[in-house]
Amino acid sequence: MKPTAAPSPTVAASAAGTVLTGLAPLVSPNTRVLILGSFPGVKSLAQQQYYAHPQNQFWKILQALWPDPALPGADSYPARCAWLLDRGLGVWDVYGACEREGSLDTAIRSPVVNDIAGLRLPKLAAIAHNGGESFKHARHTRTLGVPVYSLPSTSPANASWSFERKLAAWREVFVAHHLL
Repeated sequence: MKPTAAPSPTVAASAAGTVLTGLAPLVSPNTRVLILGSFPGVKSLAQQQYYAHPQNQFWKILQALWPDPALPGADSYPARCAWLLDRGLGVWDVYGACEREGSLDTAIRSPVVNDIAGLRLPKLAAIAHNGGESFKHARHTRTLGVPVYSLPSTSPANASWSFERKLAAWREVFVAHHLL
């Protein structure tokens, strides 16, 4: 299944600063677990790709969880998206737009929350927040009637968790919802 096409990055000026627009949801009718980040980093916005920063461990964790077949290379983002969607995973962010300088969640200002309920995912079984900023919105995602999890951020800014600890936490959610 082909991923939803992402719009080109939108940058607008406001009195308070630069307003950035996030990426389109990467979901399919078969999405069972939706991973919600906070907002794409600078590199992800520039490349119009989720988790494009080479030090972000998102794709590395997925490859460790699903080693066969191998994850397509970073130069083949559409194939990566199809690989992820074929396994019942979806990706989006809690914020659809915000003001921010740099990539840190602590720099997010005036965020606009995405309409997650509007996705209408018929097979959705769980939502997993990738990091603390995203998990701040768990009270809203819990209203969708599926289990909601807080996962350790895959961001390079989350250096307090080793790769192995992150992988174990992600594996637990994937096992619980039959993605492994």
